[in-house]
Amino acid sequence: MTITASTRVLTLLGDSVAHSLSPVIQNAAFDAAEVDGVYVAVRCAAEDLGGFMKGLARAGGGGNITLPHKERATTVLDRASESVRRTGACNTFWGDDEGRLHGDNTDVAGFRAALRAFLEGPARGLRVLLLGAGGAARAALMGLLEEGADEVFIFNRTVERARAVARQIGGSQARVVDVAGKLKGQSFDLVVNSTRLGMAAGDPLPMDLEVLQRVGGVMDLVYGVDATPFMRAAERFGVRATDGAEMLVQQGAASFERWWGRPAPVEVMRQALRERRRA
Repeated sequence: MTITASTRVLTLLGDSVAHSLSPVIQNAAFDAAEVDGVYVAVRCAAEDLGGFMKGLARAGGGGNITLPHKERATTVLDRASESVRRTGACNTFWGDDEGRLHGDNTDVAGFRAALRAFLEGPARGLRVLLLGAGGAARAALMGLLEEGADEVFIFNRTVERARAVARQIGGSQARVVDVAGKLKGQSFDLVVNSTRLGMAAGDPLPMDLEVLQRVGGVMDLVYGVDATPFMRAAERFGVRATDGAEMLVQQGAASFERWWGRPAPVEVMRQALRERRRA
């Protein structure tokens, strides 16, 4: 990759970003597609987010938004996609020739693709427990409902936040679990962790799977270079589990397509992630 004065700068904005593997997959994709761009990660405080987004977009660049800024990013946009409007969260942004700032939530498409790959079939009729109520949870809830899940139970430590997500996106199919004890003895076809628990060493598990009667599978949207603690806990109970790596690739591919207007080299991105994790 040769960086010149005309190279487009795409940036991951969040706090923190040191763990992110998005630069690995995006720079591999840029090389494979022979586009003139570079992707970097920048730690960004909430009060600086708008300035970063607008400045990058007006300079011909764009990027992604990660925790904890996905909801705040929606307030900066001039043009928001349907996914942004429905979820109240934005994870991808770019500018147009007239200086307007566009935003999308490619986490929805990324989650749907990862869900289909994990289930190896349709999600229709599933009874799902969704842990968390942040930006990732909003995308997961929208994706689950679009994929045909029958019921989604949302459990979050702040009950009112979970209720807000259920009202905004879920309608009659989303229910809020207001007390952890109500999960005891319940059965779910799928448990999705959309919290950030597991990103830092020493984090507690997002929940104790032992309290449930049956779990069909676990999707942990956290990812790292190794299996996440929640994945390992699920596998100890004989429950099939996956992490957020495939969702990272798929949402990244959708972001690539927004920035460059061409199909993303998905397998190149997936292979770059595999190699980085092996290393």
